[in-house]
Amino acid sequence: MSEIGYSKVKSQLNLSAIDPRIPARLASVTTVTPTPSALLIPAKVAPKDQSPLSHLLFALKHEGIHLQLLSQALRKIPEQEMLAAISESPTGVYIRTACFLWETFNQQELKNAPAITGSMVNLFDPKKYITGPSKRNAKWRVNFNGLGSMDYCVTVERTEHINSLLELNILQKANEFLSELGPTASDRAMSWAYLSETKSSFEIERETPSATRAEAFVELLKKAHLTTQLDEEYLVGLQNTAITNPLDRAVFYRHEQNWLSSPLRGAAGVTYIPPPPEIVNELMKGLLDFANVAPKQIDPLVAAAIVSFGFVFIHPFMDGNGRLSRFLFHHALCQSGSLKNGLLLPVSMAMQRNEDSYLAALKSFSEPARKRWEVIWIDGDDYQMTFKSDDSLYRYWNATTCVEFGLEMAKQALEKDLREETEFLAKYDLIYSAINNQYDIRGKDLNTLILACMDQDGKLSINRRKKFAATVPEGVFNAIEAEYLKVVGSF
Repeated sequence: MSEIGYSKVKSQLNLSAIDPRIPARLASVTTVTPTPSALLIPAKVAPKDQSPLSHLLFALKHEGIHLQLLSQALRKIPEQEMLAAISESPTGVYIRTACFLWETFNQQELKNAPAITGSMVNLFDPKKYITGPSKRNAKWRVNFNGLGSMDYCVTVERTEHINSLLELNILQKANEFLSELGPTASDRAMSWAYLSETKSSFEIERETPSATRAEAFVELLKKAHLTTQLDEEYLVGLQNTAITNPLDRAVFYRHEQNWLSSPLRGAAGVTYIPPPPEIVNELMKGLLDFANVAPKQIDPLVAAAIVSFGFVFIHPFMDGNGRLSRFLFHHALCQSGSLKNGLLLPVSMAMQRNEDSYLAALKSFSEPARKRWEVIWIDGDDYQMTFKSDDSLYRYWNATTCVEFGLEMAKQALEKDLREETEFLAKYDLIYSAINNQYDIRGKDLNTLILACMDQDGKLSINRRKKFAATVPEGVFNAIEAEYLKVVGSF
């Protein structure tokens, strides 16, 4: 099968853009045929000539929007070629779109273009993409409706999985769930959620926080409900709270290159390289401009996933980026106004449980981005790193896989983690009340025995019985086991 569309343009112009998720290919088919790995194109539909512009216009029609590749390609297509194409078809949807993007990416006006007529068109088709508010370009009669701005814009395709998850109204169900619990039960559930989220967020980083650090991170999570605008100063303060080593506390965004590595030695061990420090400030401005408004403009869970993953891909600090990225997930949900004050979905618990899927979501961008760097290992931690692409790599990226993952983790955090823990607490209360009414036992001992029984599926071990034989009446052990079976049977 032969290259066509975006893939053809990438080869023709020697572009460094990441490949389309589903590339177009010429094939022996009678109609345009989508498959999981390629968009199959019959010869009769292919561009009439082999010019990069013809293939770009074909791609805009059949493959959708790939801003990263369009950014790189349109900066290499001459002005006169664009003017000739728009003069030939001044009402054409795809050439108008291309001209709008050409002016944006080249920061230059296409002069002497014909008057444009025809209806307004959206840059992103809302049936195929998650879109943002529209901003009208009168000259080309194109609405920019991307997620972000032309300074920083991600793409999220409307996959079946994403659409089905959005239809669940997860945040509304979370609020309803908390209301059903009542004040006492909801307070206990949220105390558990904050502590568990903290523990899981540190464990994802392979760290165990001290009691002091855990308490500080819980307080950090609670700040997500404050209506605070995100900026560099605020994020620096959060980073100082989130990290363990005081020597790694930041004063501002990083001014040096960093990278992530595996146990492998040398260049092979460098697994991801975030953007060069000289473009971090500009990228963070674009991300934060989005983060400060998007949760109230689009689905908050979509915004949360974009902000969280976008932050970790920019990696604006030398340490603490992972934990802060997960805080920003909660921050976006809280700023949306869609969650009751104090409600937290323990998404880090779900992420930790689905670590392979979390890594796959990260790798959907990090692996192809790593290939745009040349790394030479000199010695120890000394590397020569040369960036072989441009800022469009980090400015325009496809967040579809990351959003799918974020939505799924929010679903699991509600349906599995919160509900299971709430049910656990309800069972505990019933067992405790029943045993406490029958026997006079120290609360601490009773608590320990009930938890042990619940953790062991209704059994108290011989060792556990021996340990408490001197302080607990013999009948208590069997009574706890019997009450456990009774309570479990009632749920």
